[in-house]
Amino acid sequence: MNQTLVHRYFLPLVLMIALVACGKTAAPVAPQEITAGTSCSLDGMTLADFPGPKAQIHYAMGEPDYFCDTVEMFSIYLKPEQKKRITGIFTQDMGKSDWESPKGNWVDAKQAFYVLGSKKMGSMGPTLAAFSIEQDANKFAEEFGGKVLGFDQVTLDMVDLSGGAAHDQHM
Repeated sequence: MNQTLVHRYFLPLVLMIALVACGKTAAPVAPQEITAGTSCSLDGMTLADFPGPKAQIHYAMGEPDYFCDTVEMFSIYLKPEQKKRITGIFTQDMGKSDWESPKGNWVDAKQAFYVLGSKKMGSMGPTLAAFSIEQDANKFAEEFGGKVLGFDQVTLDMVDLSGGAAHDQHM
């Protein structure tokens, strides 16, 4: 094979295949809006039926997981046995959403600020209110109590799933 042909056609093709295989050309993951029938991946509860921020985790392979509460999202994300490659993780900005019936306003969960220990309840009882702007999180904490944390400050012991909305000890 002519060396010019190899450099002109074959090498760029190999490079393009290598980039695709490494995921360098993959489109960024976007949050998907929940519908009236979207159910929680952990317990099957319908997300739209409950107050507070919802969440979703997208993976390199398979369908995304949806959660009716940020506590559930963190409990899955922080588990040491979590081995799936996550490509996106989102929650709703409570600075822009109605607490009782949040719609839209999805933000990158890793960039959000969370209020732990407020008086506001989510579907699983106590929850972590999510905000895209730290000032909104601080204002919420002043009004409803709690402590403002960054994503990396939330630990597994803060997101214990025992209890839940009906205080079922078997979650």
